[in-house]
Amino acid sequence: MSGLMVYFAGPGRANEHEEPHLVAGDAALMAWYDDNELNRDSALDIANSLDRAKQFYGTEVDGGHVFHCSLSLSAEEGKLTDQQWGDITNDYMNAMGFTEASGKAPARWAAVRHGASKNGNDHVHIVASMVRDDGTKWNAWKSKYKSQQVCRELEKKYGLNELGSVRAERGFTPAEQEKARRQGKPEVERHSVARTVRSCATASVSEAEFVRRARQEGLLVRPRFAAGRSDVVTGYSVAERPAKGERAVWYGGNSMGRDLSLPKLREGWESTPENATEAVNEWTAAARNKRVVAPGRERETPSAELWEKHANEVGALREKLASTPYTDHAAWASAARETSAAFGAWSRRIEKTPGPLAEASRELAKSAQLRRYPPTKPKAGAVSARGASMILLAATSKSDRAAYALMFRQLAATAKAIHDMHKATADLNRVRGLSRSVIAATKVVEGSAAAQTVKPERMTIEKLREQHPGLDEETLRARLVAGRAREGAPIPATLTGGQKPTGRAVPARGPERDSQRGIER
Repeated sequence: MSGLMVYFAGPGRANEHEEPHLVAGDAALMAWYDDNELNRDSALDIANSLDRAKQFYGTEVDGGHVFHCSLSLSAEEGKLTDQQWGDITNDYMNAMGFTEASGKAPARWAAVRHGASKNGNDHVHIVASMVRDDGTKWNAWKSKYKSQQVCRELEKKYGLNELGSVRAERGFTPAEQEKARRQGKPEVERHSVARTVRSCATASVSEAEFVRRARQEGLLVRPRFAAGRSDVVTGYSVAERPAKGERAVWYGGNSMGRDLSLPKLREGWESTPENATEAVNEWTAAARNKRVVAPGRERETPSAELWEKHANEVGALREKLASTPYTDHAAWASAARETSAAFGAWSRRIEKTPGPLAEASRELAKSAQLRRYPPTKPKAGAVSARGASMILLAATSKSDRAAYALMFRQLAATAKAIHDMHKATADLNRVRGLSRSVIAATKVVEGSAAAQTVKPERMTIEKLREQHPGLDEETLRARLVAGRAREGAPIPATLTGGQKPTGRAVPARGPERDSQRGIER
């Protein structure tokens, strides 16, 4: 207790603490302390007061008797007053059962405010003793879940941004964040690994193909076999290949995303006895770091016809979403997952470091993760955009630029539909995240298209004569004009965020020219 209170009154890890003071607390504590700035001595006195019941009764609590949580706003919400924070924390502690409102003896607690976090989030810290004033223990059973439900009610009561209770993204640790900062990476490793796994899983039609794709994309893969078995895989973990002298950091599927557990992934793959046997063989080869057993379609280069086919499938999904009720959370989560996977696959192919496309993939992935998934079975002939991930993972510099343009338009339109769903359900955090990320991705694609396009070999009348010796001059010239009109599609074969302009910009033609801006594209 004393160490925590001294930290609250101190400068913080990055000198972010400003004027630490109490905004609320139990009646006994607030009778002695006001909102004056805390120092080390007053912090220790408060800690001693909070610990009094524990010291008097000697009650032991498994795992420690100190309860600590923070209530935080997003930076976009601005700041609340001390009075507002005081009201909120009093309501929170009443609902959590620390006060007389629970019908039991109260526990001692305090709420400390010390300015915004490094990211600009206004917040308060609540610290309490889990030993009540009569020596009994506060019941911590399912306290995290209860805390989330209480916060949802407080958001409504005080007119704050309401976080959806349907969706929830997996978090990451401060150590992961610090590692990314130390290595100069724009995101934590957990997010980059999850993005690759989501793209590979969505691009695959079988479990064995998923294992091969993940390994092909540079991931280390290992299965978790059922106890005493070597032919039944119940889970998996993956890791980025570490630098020389470093150890790999492994992530389980469910720890990366609620939609990435092996049972959830299997819902989207073909399930036959032959596929199961093939999958076990590939898992075993991956665990032993051996070559893939039976290479499949992950080695194939998609044809131009496939580009158009799968782009149209994304368009069909978008049209399907137009008639999908907002309450059909599973359908919207599935669409968000497939669209996220496609953006993630595109990012892997054209962004040297995670950029706007990767960020768009992550924002969509937040919409793909539900707290609880209803039991569903894949419907035969259901509209799906899974093929987009397969196409983009297999894309090469020889892929047609017009195909890229069509694919991006369809993906952006689908992201816009998901954005509109969140807007209609008042999920403002998702609305802001998707707007910002998709607009940024669009600007990068448009900017790169204007800056660099891969010029095909220019057709001439002489080459046409050689190719079609039987055609008359007028027909040859008509074909030449039509061919040149098709040159210069607006999306290049390779894109790199922030790349300096090189070469001549080629304007969009015909239906490619669009006056709309932002996420509407």
